[in-house]
Amino acid sequence: MYRMPELMRVTVCQLDNRPGHRTEAIAALADHARAAGADLVLLPEMPFSTWLGADPEPDAARWLHSVDEHRRVLAGLAFEDAAVIGSMPTAEPNGSWLNQAFVWNEASGAAAIRAKHYLPDEPGYWEATWYDRAEASQATCRVGRARVGVSICTEMWFLHTASRYAKLGVDLLCVPRVTPEETLAKWLAGGQATAVCSGAYCLSSNQWVPEQPGIAAGGLGWAIDPDGNVLATTSPGEPFVTVEVDLDLARQAKRTYPRYVAGLER
Repeated sequence: MYRMPELMRVTVCQLDNRPGHRTEAIAALADHARAAGADLVLLPEMPFSTWLGADPEPDAARWLHSVDEHRRVLAGLAFEDAAVIGSMPTAEPNGSWLNQAFVWNEASGAAAIRAKHYLPDEPGYWEATWYDRAEASQATCRVGRARVGVSICTEMWFLHTASRYAKLGVDLLCVPRVTPEETLAKWLAGGQATAVCSGAYCLSSNQWVPEQPGIAAGGLGWAIDPDGNVLATTSPGEPFVTVEVDLDLARQAKRTYPRYVAGLER
């Protein structure tokens, strides 16, 4: 019997996070999502303040200011019918600092999904110096009828997690990023591998911070189908793109190579 495809519209971006540009960029993204009829918008990693990982010296006042800025911007988001996924800094009651993935909607506000477990620590990305490594988790969330997983930036490279997301039945695997321009081709290839391993649509959004001292995030958001085909990418001339994805295609992909191979759940 013929079954209508289960379609969803998803938006990825390269968000201009420079001071003096950020507010306008967020408003423009909301306008694009509204006009495109987006069901889900993916933001970059920690998109609502200056990237702290560029500085090798952690500073409590700056971290807490970033926490407050993310809360303030989240409280004022205007995406109406679209859910929004991204990551934000948190200050936990036990004193730990985390990079927390969240899902937001207009009715309920922001809810935590999971926090970043794999942390780089090198020039431009002093993340293990700045904040704590979270417990390993592959918690997911629901957006409409889609099951959604999140791998925050560096976590994408640990492909065993993508294979585990396949076993969890994830339809969309979101990768919020802050990555430099000179490595964009490598990251896109990694996104294709992630899509194939997970049998899910791999969606990614990146900050775009050209010629900024300490960090030059290079943009290039993408949408990739479960067989690794690139559906769309962003660019400086087209910083937001929306594509229609078929959730049934992601579900069928779990039964095909290499997703069906035994042992991937371990």
